[in-house]
Amino acid sequence: MLFCSERFLVFFTIIFISYWVLPWPRIRVGLLLGASFYFYASWNKWLAGIICVSTAMDYFIACGMERLSAARWRRFLLLLSLFANLGLLVYFKYANFFLRSIEEALHAAGESASLPVLQVILPIGISFYTFEAINYTVDVYCRRIPAERNILHFMLFITFFPHLVAGPIVRARDFLPQVRRPKRWDWLRMQVGVQYLIMGLFKKIAIADRMALFADPVFANPHAYSTAAIWVGVIAYALQIYCDFSGYTDMALGAAHMLGYKLAQNFNMPYLSRNIAEFWHRWHISLSTWLRDYLFIPLGGSRGLDCPRCQRARTNRNLMITMTLGGLWHGANWTFVGWGVLHGFFLITHRSFREFADRRPRLDGWLQTIPGTVCRTAVTFLCVCVGWVVFRSSSFASAGAMLGRLVIPHAGISLPLPAIGFWYTVACVAICHLFGQTGWWPRWAPRMPAPVMGFGYATVIILTMLLAPDSGKAFIYFQF
Repeated sequence: MLFCSERFLVFFTIIFISYWVLPWPRIRVGLLLGASFYFYASWNKWLAGIICVSTAMDYFIACGMERLSAARWRRFLLLLSLFANLGLLVYFKYANFFLRSIEEALHAAGESASLPVLQVILPIGISFYTFEAINYTVDVYCRRIPAERNILHFMLFITFFPHLVAGPIVRARDFLPQVRRPKRWDWLRMQVGVQYLIMGLFKKIAIADRMALFADPVFANPHAYSTAAIWVGVIAYALQIYCDFSGYTDMALGAAHMLGYKLAQNFNMPYLSRNIAEFWHRWHISLSTWLRDYLFIPLGGSRGLDCPRCQRARTNRNLMITMTLGGLWHGANWTFVGWGVLHGFFLITHRSFREFADRRPRLDGWLQTIPGTVCRTAVTFLCVCVGWVVFRSSSFASAGAMLGRLVIPHAGISLPLPAIGFWYTVACVAICHLFGQTGWWPRWAPRMPAPVMGFGYATVIILTMLLAPDSGKAFIYFQF
């Protein structure tokens, strides 16, 4: 049930009206829980049942950890929860990947082997709700939060349909207090929710789906296209994945606001980042902070050691492990792992260059100037685009072919679509980023008369309908 489909519009309208007509908080929670189950079951009812079973297991495990005082039993329950959640994730998402990789390794070694292929269906969004369940049980184990006593509240935390299949990754300590808090109608909050929905719809349909028309042919057959077409395809994919994922997040935030809930911000104009570390503070914020809090810091983070060289080596090791596993989280393909390793290398290189520049005041001073900032931003965007080539390609050979053509000019066919549409889209995204970066829109939007704002919203909706491609696409992050 795609957020940009007519079916979801009917579904959400019914839930929205029923939710605010009902005066009883407990019934509202039950309504949202039933709606969330129906939302997921409309794709596969058996996998929706698995989510409910695993959620109930985590609920009872957390209650047991809170009641027990013996450290070994609390640790046993935590390990049981981690094993169960990660076991489901590995089975559904990675089992065939590992079997295929073992078979290919045996063939490369000269052995003949034919391993079985498991007939499994990948549950949509399993990576997201698995990480949410892990953050809850770990926080209860560390006594950062108390165990939730109401099983319906806890199940709503995991299955709340706006964030269920593609995030943002919600923290229990942020969401569970909102379930208990009384909800009252607020016109201003409704306006914010509608704004998010319209903005997300425009990003998804008018930008992301149209950019896919430029990117998909190039990535499907990179050897056939010229260097200019490859560059257009790579930049188009950078815009596509950003507007697709951030568009989904905007719609998720908007739907949650209209139901009285606030979800975490997940994007903050990442392509304006001045270095790769800042990029990861702006891109998929809920994932990067989760990896920091539940993987990088437990590994040792960047905490100081007596030996500076040892400290640097341990920090670099932890960065590489975190980003490699973060890449694997995205999908069962070695290109995702390669993408994570590449970003780990970028982060390590950035840290080394920052230490190098800190010891040279003149270089550091120039980097802080406007030309230096533009240069840093351009280099960061280029590094991110190189990463997207690996991320999007079906194999390392295909990624290598594209990267080679980006650097060495090659002749080939041009894109079948006029490039003017691509450049108009790039200009639109750049202008919107300029307004957001300068703070112009937040200052002037509240001062605009209501008819002007209404006309603007209507214009955006009409443009979305006019620019929509003939065939829409599912959200990219549904596969993760």
